[in-house]
Amino acid sequence: MTDYKEEDFLQLAGIQHFNFCRRQWALIHIEQQWAENVRTLEGSYVHQVADQPFLREKRGDRLIVRALPIHSRQLGISGICDVVEFVRHEEGVQLVGEEGRFLPIPVEYKRGKPKRDDSDRSQLVAQLMCLEEMMACELSLGYFFYNEIKHRVEVTITEEDKERTRAAFREMHQYYERSYTPKASTGPHCESCSLNRICLPDMMERRSVASYLESRLTE
Repeated sequence: MTDYKEEDFLQLAGIQHFNFCRRQWALIHIEQQWAENVRTLEGSYVHQVADQPFLREKRGDRLIVRALPIHSRQLGISGICDVVEFVRHEEGVQLVGEEGRFLPIPVEYKRGKPKRDDSDRSQLVAQLMCLEEMMACELSLGYFFYNEIKHRVEVTITEEDKERTRAAFREMHQYYERSYTPKASTGPHCESCSLNRICLPDMMERRSVASYLESRLTE
């Protein structure tokens, strides 16, 4: 597998947009379109609670680190883990300034409750794969903390999960390199999308949002 250069890295968090709707991901990450709605604002607030950079906390055999920068050259991505819990384990890795060995477990904070689709899971898988690469270890466990239910959900991550994530990022890189925005796949999910009024799927069957806006500005 060929490693990506740092200047070609994509945002890790984009995989959630991509699996929710490929067009939404392209509008945000390729065409630089964005709009807020209640859901995105709630999500930002939840992450502000977790993302306190450089804060380390010890709880027994656990070392908790918040807002940890992560990356993967194999996937060509970079991002931030809301929380990583380093749990003392004999099969873990050594940490600078700490005695013993630890295994990292990513914890992702979400505004709502568990989803039926794979959009949340894929983001956690990508975080875990970054930690595996950075720390040269094998991992299979992560957690979600859902703000709506105030509850932590354990997630077992399989090799099939990892392969689906690899395939998704390969597709994302291909779209990004071509500056290609896919057509909309309309459905009930469109109603909750913050880009609903920007996407205009019924009006732009063959045109990108950028070209549509450019044509309106030159009229």
